[in-house]
Amino acid sequence: MPRGEERCKKSHGCDRATRTAWSLQAPISSVVATMKLSARLSALAALLAVAARVEALVSSVGLNATSGAVPSVSPSGIGASLPFNSTAASSAPVSGVSSAPASGTSTAATTTAIANSTVSVLPTASTPTPTSTADVGEISGVSYIVSGTYTIYGDPVPTNPPSVATSPTSGEPPYNSGSGTEVGWQTWSLSSYAFTSYALPSGAPQPPLFVETSPLSPPAVDNAGSSIVPDFSAAWDAAFYRAEQFVNTLTVEQKVNVSTGVFWEQGLCVGNIGQVGDWPGLCLQDSPVGVRYTDYNTVFPAGISTAATFNRTAIRIRGEQMGAEFKGKGVNVALGPMMNMGRVAQAGRNWEGFGVDPFLTGEAAYETILGMQGSGVQACAKHFVDYEQEHMRTQASAEVDDRTNHEIYVKPFARSVMAGAASVMCSYNLINDTYACENDRTLNQILKYELGFPGYIQSDWGAQMSTLSAMAGLDMSMPGDITLGSNTSYWGANLTAFVENGTIPMSRLDDMATRIMASYYFLGQDQNYPNVSFNAFNYYDTVHNKHIDVEADHYKIVREIGAQGAVLLKNTNGALPLNKPRNMVVIGSDAGNGAMGANGYTDRGGDDGILGLGWGSGTANYPYLVSPMDAIQVRARQDGTSLTNWYYDWDTEGAASAALQIDVALVFVNSDSGEGYITVDGNEGDRNNLTLWHNADNLIQAVASQNNNTIVIAHSVGPSIIDSWIENPNITGLIWAGVPGQEAGNAIADVLYGDYNPSGRLPYTIAKRLEDYGVFLILDNDGSDIISIPYTEGLFYDYRRFDQYNITPRYEFGFGLSYTTFEYYNLDVSVIPQYDWTDYWLMANWAAGETTPLTEGSSTAFWLHAPFVQVQFQLQNTGAIAGTEIPQIYVHFPEGSGEPPSLLKGFDAVYLEPGELKVVTITIPRYELSIWDVVGQGWKKPSGAFSLSVGTSSRDFRLSGYIPI
Repeated sequence: MPRGEERCKKSHGCDRATRTAWSLQAPISSVVATMKLSARLSALAALLAVAARVEALVSSVGLNATSGAVPSVSPSGIGASLPFNSTAASSAPVSGVSSAPASGTSTAATTTAIANSTVSVLPTASTPTPTSTADVGEISGVSYIVSGTYTIYGDPVPTNPPSVATSPTSGEPPYNSGSGTEVGWQTWSLSSYAFTSYALPSGAPQPPLFVETSPLSPPAVDNAGSSIVPDFSAAWDAAFYRAEQFVNTLTVEQKVNVSTGVFWEQGLCVGNIGQVGDWPGLCLQDSPVGVRYTDYNTVFPAGISTAATFNRTAIRIRGEQMGAEFKGKGVNVALGPMMNMGRVAQAGRNWEGFGVDPFLTGEAAYETILGMQGSGVQACAKHFVDYEQEHMRTQASAEVDDRTNHEIYVKPFARSVMAGAASVMCSYNLINDTYACENDRTLNQILKYELGFPGYIQSDWGAQMSTLSAMAGLDMSMPGDITLGSNTSYWGANLTAFVENGTIPMSRLDDMATRIMASYYFLGQDQNYPNVSFNAFNYYDTVHNKHIDVEADHYKIVREIGAQGAVLLKNTNGALPLNKPRNMVVIGSDAGNGAMGANGYTDRGGDDGILGLGWGSGTANYPYLVSPMDAIQVRARQDGTSLTNWYYDWDTEGAASAALQIDVALVFVNSDSGEGYITVDGNEGDRNNLTLWHNADNLIQAVASQNNNTIVIAHSVGPSIIDSWIENPNITGLIWAGVPGQEAGNAIADVLYGDYNPSGRLPYTIAKRLEDYGVFLILDNDGSDIISIPYTEGLFYDYRRFDQYNITPRYEFGFGLSYTTFEYYNLDVSVIPQYDWTDYWLMANWAAGETTPLTEGSSTAFWLHAPFVQVQFQLQNTGAIAGTEIPQIYVHFPEGSGEPPSLLKGFDAVYLEPGELKVVTITIPRYELSIWDVVGQGWKKPSGAFSLSVGTSSRDFRLSGYIPI
């Protein structure tokens, strides 16, 4: 983000000249002159209408021009309040487009305007009646049964509101009853009836969407969508002011030291910036699942399992608790979250990320960063960008076009910037033949300018390739040496020499050091921050290892996310949940404890026993690891179930015999992968194929041949091909349990026994054949040359490809079953009124199909990300068990736009008791309705009709309608 008094605030997305003109109250004509002719007329008309409206309001309320007192009046001159929640505020919809459920039966609500606040009176013939008459807990977008009063002020009083007593009761101040006149406020008694209330906006632009706040006080979670966007601009400005003051006191050598690591294993952490003067320096430490190389820490569920929850609240809590542990250990910079996009299903580090969809990944990264930084630790968004395989990762060039990069791989980083990420890590690979850590296009032009990233860019360990990488946008060299342990550096003395001889300007070095220090002050790390309390490279260092316990009760969220992220894929004949079976057998090595112990393999580089994580730098030491057998034994003892086990994966005859004449056979299998510096069973990070490990396919078929109630549980880093056995009728259940961390056994037991009703959804597609994915690993020849990885699939990979080419998957993206059932009713799609007149011309040009101007921070401008379309529908639990449904919004772009058939653009996690009905509201910003214009270098709305579908997966749509834009 640009800095200084005249910098263009992200909240307006304009350039400095435009922002300055507005601050000087430039004439309307000078602003409109910059607009396209097609937008000028509508803008002028709108401005004139606003002026007329303001004049009428001033007249009606008797504004005293000399007093300076301005009444609280919303931009439209209306407002609404309810006695049980007068503080709620949200934007009201207009021009709604309703459609019936997929069955075609019309159940659209009857709507009537009360003082311009939409009231929907639900029909009784075809819509289920809500079963609860609980008090209102939240105003916006929730269906209620209400008895009480409704207060209206600021607009003409309707003569006969529906279901409202026709005789109004006066209040203070007095109301005016004349037809068509403005009023103070007025109250009617309400009879009991169901309605949907939309709270109206206050006078502030888009309240309360853009909250000026500190990263230590992020906005609350909005589980239906991030419609509350934090404005960190003031906090960044304050941090930069302090950083500039500090950097101005440093010598050239000291500024270089702020930017250069102290070399591998030369400090207490995996990455270290040494002390400069009184400043203590920085500790940088892995990993995205917990504090690496320490003890008394929690091992959280991996990113892929966390994403499978589709639950923003759970993701935020995980981030908060993880951040607290990093801070508790004295870590300044936590090296995560990780946002590789799973382009290749076999890619080794996919499990660290949040799945294959850029929207889902962006939302998960956003909540994770807000949570982590809310606890005081700097988050590092990684890996920027196009790092999608382990094979030859330092010699592989991703050949990717500009549109694909913007719409897929850069997109989650835009959300990371909006979350206030302090740091971004550039990746090992090349991008269009230039290394990622010295790529001017991606670092300077896209990340720092277009996304307006104010923090610092650090290299992955050993990913820096030259001294001049500083000019391409790199700010910090990690761990400082050229190769690990070489004790030589591209920076250090070399950077000092380049600055002193003028090759690299002093201003650039100042910028590097200032960005690093600003992130430090941004998170308040100068205020009583803990010292580093461990030695990452020497566990037996009694001086530095303080063995501080930071676990608290964090095991609870680990267990909960483990259960929430488990995806029920098959459940026939009521096999699940288990109902006190008389006898049961647990089969497969994945069900038990590994012979090497939970931490027996360095960086978890081995697959022995229960799989809780993949392998590599994205891991942490387990404080303990609960196996499924440990957890199931407890329940079996309580239920009086006779329980046996068989752990020998390769002895299929023995496994089949163990399953004979048993009520339930639970078969535990897994599939592992990780980072390329470790090879496990011949897999050099990436998986050689997509088969399950340890003879799993044969093991499953052998058990199913002798037991007609075989339930398979797969702990897997990603998708696997399961078509050799999935249709076997004796296989009655399948749970995809991911990599859930230290509470793996307890989490899966909770799902098996029904203590948790499964709500997980696949964050990727499970294909019938490996070939169906269409995107594969590019393998090296002799390991000496740069290899090219052409991203010729463009936007079409995973579910986008399956939809585009009509390929039937085994299980589609977003799929997951429940122990209960849900029904969807009454879709309403509407455009939310916009009151941010500062950016009106940008919104008008966008609506006219013009490309957004490329300015500093233009891709993260608040107007582009403000809620624009409101999607509302009813959701009811029609089963007998309480559960959480994951409604998903898929947008269908106009034909000819070049977009895939369906794109995820919204989701929610809605808990419902049996019979309970709720109204769900999900918003979509302009950004998610835009495509990247390569020629114009900006976002634009393609011409043509937009539609959307609400469904339970990328292929199971329950409601559909058009978007009125």
